[in-house]
Amino acid sequence: MPFYEHVYIARQDLSPQQVEELTTQIRGVVEGLGGKVTKSEYWGVKSLTFRMRKNRKAHFTLLNLDAPPAAVAEIERQERINEDVLRFMTVRVDELEEGPSAMMRKADRDRERDERRGDRFDRGDRFDRGDRPERGDRGDRRRGRDGDEVEAEGTA
Repeated sequence: MPFYEHVYIARQDLSPQQVEELTTQIRGVVEGLGGKVTKSEYWGVKSLTFRMRKNRKAHFTLLNLDAPPAAVAEIERQERINEDVLRFMTVRVDELEEGPSAMMRKADRDRERDERRGDRFDRGDRFDRGDRPERGDRGDRRRGRDGDEVEAEGTA
C-alpha cells in the first residue's frame, strides 16, 4: 500500500479533546478501509499566516498513513463536509518518517534553548544597564518639539 502524510487544520475554538476525537474518527475510517495510521502528532494551536473562515489560529495535526487511495479519498471527503476542519493536505511519500516530525524537533530545540537561557536571566527581569545612568524622576517637565522644556498638560 502507498504511504501518505496527512495534515489537517481544525478551528481554534475546539478543545484539544475534540481535536483528538476528530483524529480518532479519521483513524477509524482508515482502519475500516484496510489501512493503518502509523503515527499521529498533535502540533498544538498555531497562528495562521492569514485568516481562514474568520480564524486567526488553528489546531494542527499530522497523520502518517499506510492506506489504500480509497481510504484517503474518504477521509478527505469527510473533512470537506466537517465544519471544524479549516484545511487539509495529503501528500504521497516514498517512505514514512520515523521518529518525531520536523515540527516536533523544532519545538524540542526551542524548549532546550529556552532552558539554557533560563540560567542567564529570567524573562521578566531587565538586563543591567550599567553603561547608562539612571533617568531619575522626570517630574512634570517634558521636552517640546524645539527642545525647550514645557509644562505637562493639566499642571499649572
